[in-house]
Amino acid sequence: MKTFFDGVFVSDKILEEAGVQYPIKLEYYKTSIEENVEAPFGIEIVKTEYIDGNVNIETKEVTNITDDEIKQNEILSILKNNEVTPIGLDDVLKELLPLQVAEMEY
Repeated sequence: MKTFFDGVFVSDKILEEAGVQYPIKLEYYKTSIEENVEAPFGIEIVKTEYIDGNVNIETKEVTNITDDEIKQNEILSILKNNEVTPIGLDDVLKELLPLQVAEMEY
């Protein structure tokens, strides 16, 4: 199951520093699986770029992050507040959850 958590447009300052001339929207989703597993909660990030009338979408989902929905919400808040994109998700999770990374499914 996938549930919308929050979304944000990447700040103008970050876009300017990266030399990006178009808006980028980031959406953060809570994911969960109904199966009987130790860590049913995961995360998905969707990045949408609006370039000259075209839309490019990039996604990244990581499952089996935690068995605690509160922890899932905390991680999602950190990701959103730092405007983490799909490509950076793995590295950020390795920093946040170093002992659990080996158990995650990509």
